[in-house]
Parts: sequence; structure tokens; C-alpha cells
Amino acid sequence: MGEIDSGEDSFTTENADLVVGADGKENWMRSENRRHGFHNLSEMCRRGWLIRSPQVLPLERSIDWRIADLPAVRRMTTTPFFSGMAVVQDERLVFEHYAADFGPARRHSIQSISKTTVSLMVGRLVEEGKIDLSKTVSHYLPEIGSGYAEATVQDVLDMNVVNNFVEDYSDSYQRATDPAAVQGYNRLEIAMGWRLPPKDEPGYGIRAFVSGLTSSNVNNPGNETLYKSSNTEVLAWITESASGQSLYQLFSDIVEAAGIEGAFYMSSDIHGVPILSGGGALTARDLARYGLLFARGGAGVNGEKVGSKAFISAARSGQGTAYSAPLDWLRYSNQLFTDGNWVGHLGFCGQFLLVHPESRTSIAFFSVLEEKDGDDGGYYEHIVRMAEAVLAHLCD
Repeated sequence: MGEIDSGEDSFTTENADLVVGADGKENWMRSENRRHGFHNLSEMCRRGWLIRSPQVLPLERSIDWRIADLPAVRRMTTTPFFSGMAVVQDERLVFEHYAADFGPARRHSIQSISKTTVSLMVGRLVEEGKIDLSKTVSHYLPEIGSGYAEATVQDVLDMNVVNNFVEDYSDSYQRATDPAAVQGYNRLEIAMGWRLPPKDEPGYGIRAFVSGLTSSNVNNPGNETLYKSSNTEVLAWITESASGQSLYQLFSDIVEAAGIEGAFYMSSDIHGVPILSGGGALTARDLARYGLLFARGGAGVNGEKVGSKAFISAARSGQGTAYSAPLDWLRYSNQLFTDGNWVGHLGFCGQFLLVHPESRTSIAFFSVLEEKDGDDGGYYEHIVRMAEAVLAHLCD
């Protein structure tokens, strides 16, 4: 990665990106280095997969100049955080734009947009009768700990589970002696392979981490979204158990069905398990191509089924949990964000995928928010509203 600001810590250059400093952040995630890290995720992670599609979905270049003139688009594509944007409709590339330090051939971290792969997997297996959403997690994973054992698959899908994991990007990454103590996102990042563990602590995999989570009562007393990346890793494990196929094969099926032009990068844990909660990286065009899987009801470029139209439709039906302000017009359902019209997903630091099945529109947006903890809800609201403005223009 070239020179990095290492703060006051001293360390060897080996694995320097993943070393955690006195501020509790690994070097690549510090605000001054984060943009380089998001643009080079596949070069930074210790382990991962690169998978290509056997058949590329061609995109006819048919640019609609009026999209660039929309005020919301002008605003969001001229901030210092912006990396790239691509809009596809009916297999036509109708808009794309990139920052000077990015471009159409560059992969970008998609962060939590990666979770949508699990939405496809679960939907397909529900349609095949291999997963029952009313069953508890322990039905499929007898070895799981109390953090998930009594939760239903549907509640895990909808971010509706209470346990000791919190999606807190500033929480300690030191090992707690009490197994019931709060486990923050930084502990999960060790399992993901995105940061080195504290000194004298061995590395561990994603499944050991989620199995160790605890809860005295998994039921959510309200209807608010309890967003947890650990949920996605539990669901991914369930798909492997229920299908009898490796998670790698299930993920590969999706990549092949998407017809992407470049490679889909997915980081993996110490045991080679793909990190589907946030480990993906794609070009903007390929993320838009991937989004068309949802527009086609889970059908691939050759008609192969890797998802379920009914499952995607159910996400838009009003089920799920209510997201908090400033995104409180959205719901979280079946591992998707939705307003009841479109489906999609946000990603940490400013990534977004919006898909509108009826108009076969897929909008991909990349940026790298440089706020210290990378979590500014107001910024995400602007991204979503911008994509909604583009959709409204295309459907007018």
C-alpha cells in the first residue's frame, strides 16, 4: 500500500494495513488511509476468493445525460468522498461517472451490500423446500450458542434478534473475560481477517465467533431494526447446512449467474469461509449487473435460478423491521433494505445498491466517507434520496 500514517505505533511493514493502533483502528480503516483501502480491498486482505462469470451480460451504452443534471446526482458525485456510480436499465448502461482516482475497471469494497448474496441463497432454498423460515437456528445448526439458538430464521433475516453482539465500529477489540460481555464489530473484524488480533491472542474464524455469542432472550421487544452483521454469517452457515453444498459453491453459483465482466472478490476467514456480511468488492458496472439478479426475480443470465422472485417480493410487502431515523421510511426484510417499491442495501462508509424490478433498473454507488468512525446517517440518507431521484427520472 505505499506509505501509511501509522500514528505513534511502531511495527514492521509486514501486514501493516491490518495492525491496530492506539486509536483502536486498523491502519487501512483510519480516515486518512480508508479511501486507498476501499479501492484496494482485494490487495489488502490476507485471504479471499476471486470468481469470474463464464458468460458476461453485455451492456449497451446508452447514456442519459439528464441523469448527470439531476441536482442530487450533481451533489453526490462532486463530494470528496465520491468514487463511482453506474446505472443500468434493461441491460443498457444509462449513466456512469467516476472520481479522478477511480475508474470503470477498478473494484471497490461493497461492504454490507455483500449481505444481499445471502438473501438470494436463502430465497432459493426456501423455494426448494430446504429452509423453513419458522424453524429456529438450532434446527439447522445444533452447535450454535445461545445468541442464536432460539431465534427463527425469519427473525435473523430481518435483523430482529437480541444478543450480545453490537454493530459498534468504535467498540473495543480486546478479548473480554466474560462470555456475556458485549462483543463489538471490531471483534468480528478479527474473525473476518480484516485486522490482526491483540497480541498473544490466536486468530479465529467467523463461525467460532458467532457460535460464542450469547443471549438470555433473543426476542426483540420492539419492531426496530437491530442491525448485526453476525446475523448474515449465521444465515450463510445455515444455507450450507440446509443445502448440502459448500458456501463457496453457493456463492460461485450467484457470481456465474450475474454475468459480471470482471471478477467478484470476496474475502474469507482463516478457514476459507467467505465473509458474506461485508467482504465483497466489485466494479460499479458489475455491481449494477449483479443487481439485475433481483430485477429478474433471482434468475441468472442463462435463466438459472439463484434466488426467488417470491422471496424478493415478500421483502417489499411490509414485513420485517422498521429502520431508525434518518432512514425511518425504510424497512429491513429478508436481508434487504426496502421502501416497498425498490430493494437494495447500504454499505459502510457510503455504498449503495438500489434495484427496481418493474423497470429493471439497478443503481450502484461507491464512496468513502472519511468521518472518523465512517458512520454518518445523514450522509446515507442523501445517497438513498439521490438514487430514488434517479429511479423517479427513469420511470417518469
